[in-house]
Amino acid sequence: MSILEAIILGIIQGLTEFLPISSSGHLVLFQKLFGLTEGTFTFDIMVHLGTLVAVAVIFWKDIVYMIKRPFDRLTLLVIVGTIPTVIIGLAFKDYFKALFESGSSLGIEFIVTGAIIWFAENMRRGHKKIDQVTYGDAILIGILQGAAILPAISRSGLTIAGALFRGIERETAARYSFLLSIPAILGGVVLDGKDVFEQGLGNISLTPLLIGTVVSAIAGYLAIKTMIALIQRGSLKVFSWYVWVLGIGIIMAQLLGKF
Repeated sequence: MSILEAIILGIIQGLTEFLPISSSGHLVLFQKLFGLTEGTFTFDIMVHLGTLVAVAVIFWKDIVYMIKRPFDRLTLLVIVGTIPTVIIGLAFKDYFKALFESGSSLGIEFIVTGAIIWFAENMRRGHKKIDQVTYGDAILIGILQGAAILPAISRSGLTIAGALFRGIERETAARYSFLLSIPAILGGVVLDGKDVFEQGLGNISLTPLLIGTVVSAIAGYLAIKTMIALIQRGSLKVFSWYVWVLGIGIIMAQLLGKF
């Protein structure tokens, strides 16, 4: 992997982790386009670590608050929402890994992501603040986050959409989605990092890894700020059009044997 490829993939991971267009799907897509096969697993872990840094920087006050108040409602909502994700991730780990490696489902998953975002934007605006969010809401959103382990299903898109479907106010939906991403990303980094620690870095050098990680952190920071602004004052439907076009393009390429 060259430094330029690491920069491009770092930008893609950082932006798409928090924009509702699927970071994993874009990483798989561009790694295939670049013809990358060696060291991609290690690189994916590192750029996810970069996005974890980004969300931690922006929401550090909430993180400190939850650490100091482990039995507060916000803390418990994040914990409850994380449990279904962990169960789904561990139960279907091999299945998800196979889909990542093949990329065969990318097209249809991008289209599904777009449909979910579109329908969520057409929902009547909710009013629930964080103190009104129920544990049932958290479980449903956690299940959706678990389903978003699929390569081209957007984690942020699905969790925010799930929150909107449950009548949660838009800014609260975004905030909860980003906080819920912290244990999800951290858990994935720790779980997969164990394999990297045992197997080593492989054929990828340290420089692209570090550069990709830093770039993904910066891009992730900008993506979160953008999403917060859009969720407050704009519409997410533009992302639906984007992933629909992308999904259809991938399916056509697959039918023509070009992907």
